[in-house]
Parts: sequence; structure tokens; C-alpha cells
Amino acid sequence: MSPLTASPSLQGLSAVVTGGSRGLGLLLADELAARHCAVTIVARDGEELTRAADLIRRRRGARIRTAVCDVRDRTAVRDVLGDTAREHGGVDLVIANAGIIQVAPVEAVGAEEFRSAMDTIFYGALHTSLEALPYLRRSPAGGRLALIGSVGGLLAAPHLLPYSCAKSAVGTLAEGLHAEAARDGVTVTAVHPGLMRTGSHLHAVFGGEREKEFAWFSTVAGMPLVSMDAGRAAKAIVRGVQRRRTRIVLTPAARVAGLAHGVAPALTTRAATLATRMLPSAGDGRRGLRKGAEVGPPSHPVARKVRAWGSALNDRASRAYNQRPV
Repeated sequence: MSPLTASPSLQGLSAVVTGGSRGLGLLLADELAARHCAVTIVARDGEELTRAADLIRRRRGARIRTAVCDVRDRTAVRDVLGDTAREHGGVDLVIANAGIIQVAPVEAVGAEEFRSAMDTIFYGALHTSLEALPYLRRSPAGGRLALIGSVGGLLAAPHLLPYSCAKSAVGTLAEGLHAEAARDGVTVTAVHPGLMRTGSHLHAVFGGEREKEFAWFSTVAGMPLVSMDAGRAAKAIVRGVQRRRTRIVLTPAARVAGLAHGVAPALTTRAATLATRMLPSAGDGRRGLRKGAEVGPPSHPVARKVRAWGSALNDRASRAYNQRPV
């Protein structure tokens, strides 16, 4: 089998998922375990990792390895991959998923928020890629690397500018690595999900008029016709990585948005400008960012009811995907 031919099975491969303790990362690890990979999940929070591993073990009966690691630290990433290679005889598949979400108008954030997003999202993906590639090149199955970007990296998302900038850089990194790594038998897949019901609104941080920002973000991210079931998304991503696809864009809305921006960038920018006028103002400016789990519901009763309706599925996902402490 050519190293660039899609394997009929991932069984027995050694896989690493960063940001694997909750949300999409947890579901990706679960899907890889279902395909009989030897999975290592990586995250900063040891307690979250333990809960995540227990969830996957109960569901799949699989042995899950955990590693506490901050992907912003390249040396720590190097150590995790080295330990994983020694434990499993190599590393065959890596998914760089670690990230953060900051939701606020640009007046309510500063350079530090942009730097933080780049450090975790872009440099986290870069460190993971650079440290994984030597092992992936040696994989008998032909290594696979997937970098999780976002539709927010295909076009700028208002009130998510630090996130969009970092995800855009991840998308560029994935495309460049795909071109350069192919000669070594390694495929690199750029993954650009649209909105997914992962429960991530509880760990996102909000600035400006925080209650209103939390309300619109959690509502839109949980609406059935706009967002995607995260379990289905994880299956599609793992299937695409298995088939060595170059690029995966999930949700019809994300595909339309990406295509529209590519064909008519000025028009989509004007549309984003109009959409931004419906979003909250900066309020008192830089009041600081606060995690979604700490932000209360909107004070207006109608807004509270709309948020409760729109976010119901997302709230349910937060309980299922290890977003809430037990």
C-alpha cells in the first residue's frame, strides 16, 4: 500500500489528540477509540483528563492514555510525543485541537488577548505539528496530521477577532504543511468546522457587555438549523482524516460562507458589517473577560427566554462532553 493511500482501518494506530479532555477533542478521541486506535489525550487540566478518560473507557472499553501538557510549551509537547512513541512503539496520527474562545468587541480586548489566542491556537498547533512530524514520517502506515481550524479562520467573525486571526493562521499552516510533508508519506488535513454543539460556551470568555455576548453566542452556537451535532462532526473529521482528505469544511453554512468569501470578499465583509450592528456594544469598555460559566443569564425576560430556547441543546452538550465539573 502506498503511504498516501487511504488505509481501510485505523485499528492499532497510535493517536494523539490535543485539547482532548472535553468538547470536540473528547469526541475525536472517543471516535478514534471506537476505531481501535491506541489513544493519548492531552490537555492542561489533569482532573478533566481523568474524567474524559473514564468517559471513553466506559463507553468503548478502551485503554486511554492521558498526558497533562500545555501546548504553548514546545518542550512539554516534545516530551509528550516522545513518551507516547515509547509507550506505543511510535505515533501514527495526531490531531491538534487545543484552543480558546474569546467573545467580545475589539474595544473590549487588547493586544494581550490576541497574543493569548495565537499562543494557544496557532503556536499550540505549530508546536504539535513540528514535534509530531518526525514520528509521523516514520509511521509504517503513513502518518496523518489534522489541524483543527474554523469557519472563523476562513472569514473574520465579528466579536471573535483574536480567535479568527489565530484560526486563519492554523489554516495556512495546514495547507503549507500538506504540500511539504506529502513527499515523506505524511498527509495533513485542514479541518474547518462551523458552529457545533459542544458546550464550549461555558469555557469561552466574554468581554464588553458580557451577559449579552454570552447570550448571543450560546444561542447561535446551539441552534439546530445553524449548528451541527458535535458527535456527527467528530465522526466526519475522523473519517476524513482516515481517507487522507486535504480539507474538511463542516456544516452547509460554513461551506457557503467560505465559498462566498472566496468569490466575493468585499460583499461578505459588508454583510459582516451589517451583522455586527446587531451585536452588543463594548459597554464600559475593558471590564475584563469572564468565563461563560461565571456569566449570568441576560436580565431582560424575553432575552432570557430566547437564550434558554436557543442554547438548550448546547447546554445539554456541556453536560455530556465534560464541560461541567461533576
